[in-house]
Amino acid sequence: MEENIFSRNRIINDLSLTNKWDVIIVGGGATGLGVALDSVTRGYKTLLLEQVDYAKGTSSRSTKLVHGGVRYLAQGNIDLVKEALHERGLLEQNAPHLVKNQSFVIPNYRWWEGIYYTIGLKAYDFLAGKLSLGKSTHINKTKTVERLSTLRQKGLYGGVVYKDGQFDDSRLAINLAQTAIEKGATLLNHFKVTDLIQNPSGKIIGVEAQDVETNKPYSFSSDLVINATGVFSDEILKMQKSDARKSIVPSQGVHLVFDKSFLPGDDAIMIPKTDDGRVLFAVPWHDKVLVGTTDTNLDDHSLEPQAQEQEIEFILKTFNNYLDKPVKRSDVRSIFAGLRPLAAPKDNSEKTKEISRSHKIIVSESGLLTITGGKWTTYRRMAQDTINKAIALKKLPKKACQTSNLSIHGAMPTHDRENHLYIYGTDQKGIAALIAADASLGQKLHSRLPFCKAEIVWAVRNEMARTVEDVLARRVRALFLDAEAAKEMTAEVATLIAEELNKDEAWKQNQIEAFTKLANHYCISNSAVSI
Repeated sequence: MEENIFSRNRIINDLSLTNKWDVIIVGGGATGLGVALDSVTRGYKTLLLEQVDYAKGTSSRSTKLVHGGVRYLAQGNIDLVKEALHERGLLEQNAPHLVKNQSFVIPNYRWWEGIYYTIGLKAYDFLAGKLSLGKSTHINKTKTVERLSTLRQKGLYGGVVYKDGQFDDSRLAINLAQTAIEKGATLLNHFKVTDLIQNPSGKIIGVEAQDVETNKPYSFSSDLVINATGVFSDEILKMQKSDARKSIVPSQGVHLVFDKSFLPGDDAIMIPKTDDGRVLFAVPWHDKVLVGTTDTNLDDHSLEPQAQEQEIEFILKTFNNYLDKPVKRSDVRSIFAGLRPLAAPKDNSEKTKEISRSHKIIVSESGLLTITGGKWTTYRRMAQDTINKAIALKKLPKKACQTSNLSIHGAMPTHDRENHLYIYGTDQKGIAALIAADASLGQKLHSRLPFCKAEIVWAVRNEMARTVEDVLARRVRALFLDAEAAKEMTAEVATLIAEELNKDEAWKQNQIEAFTKLANHYCISNSAVSI
């Protein structure tokens, strides 16, 4: 039987077959994975190293939207919106199992809003061109209430409906990693870059790294190292020059997750102007409703950012302004915070709402390429620009980008989203085969969530999951959907993973303890940090 291409042992054993890589990428979030896929499909020898797990940071903590950015249109940033709408259309074509055409309603509580938003959204539709997801329309009060039965009716004039994309962020990350490996790239999670290797004249010629599972050190050689570490970019920049200028301002976004009963239909709500001028979304996601986001400037960053009390209150208060059925703190099923890696401003005058959301490529004197900023929707374009930049700098031989119409692992048209396994696309067959071989794997792990044991086995065998957190946070989204339920599943999930990876009882107990501690921060009672 041939060895599984996703097997960590196989990937590590094959490392010695390559003396020098064309491209080494540090960071396995949306950007790094996009760069790896772009690089390998052009024919370059590609290595990607991720210190924890794919999409562990910002890339699993988004608002789950594939969108042009309605608010950037309001700011007059036409080029950014046009690029993002184009990429939204490509992503829907390339990963149809994960990207869903989602209707959004903007409720109108002032008489002029209907006209104002209809005109703005017609421009949004126009900019999408051939890749439009559908036309925006104005609807009256009766129709608005029909679509959003829990909406506050007092003072309501009507609504404006528009189309955007909705997706599962970490599932897309896993599928991108699988696609890159299938195309011949070498990717390793739980593999930390500890230093950059520089020659006597200061040029980067490779990286030092460590397998986090065994602590074994490695050296990898390449003339092109790409820093795609998001909010951690400055750490890598400092490895090559200790006084490197700050390139990132982390901005925190928080989301609260509620049961579907608070927004029972198929439509999402977009609140275009909150008390402090931000945009708030309430989006149906995996049979729950996800509400966010905030925009709070932070001085520091971590792998597990914590929601601040004021952010939780802001979301509850704003969401309740629009509901007939108010939400309470006790209704929150999960709470998660993510950090946007915004490109640092040139001076202190810019607010985070105004700091560039577009991406930026920094070329260091050492030859290090750093890609920062951007967002999930434009990950493919960011990758293309990064590799094109490396070609322009004569670091790679010229080859054309191949990813515009490249199907992503699992891609298949999906019309029935009732069965939660739809996110696996073509891999649903593999999960069905596991259950056919062992009926006990069809058992659900928790009464409040749909996930079954076979998904855990599949995640370890085929999706590079190594820990309980990898599985419950990013392969099945239990932690993000219902943190208490995720905690209650921990022991059973740890047992299944331990069996797959041949781990002992001590490993299992360690995993249960670590995940329970982490999951506590996703529960409303323990999550908030007061400021």
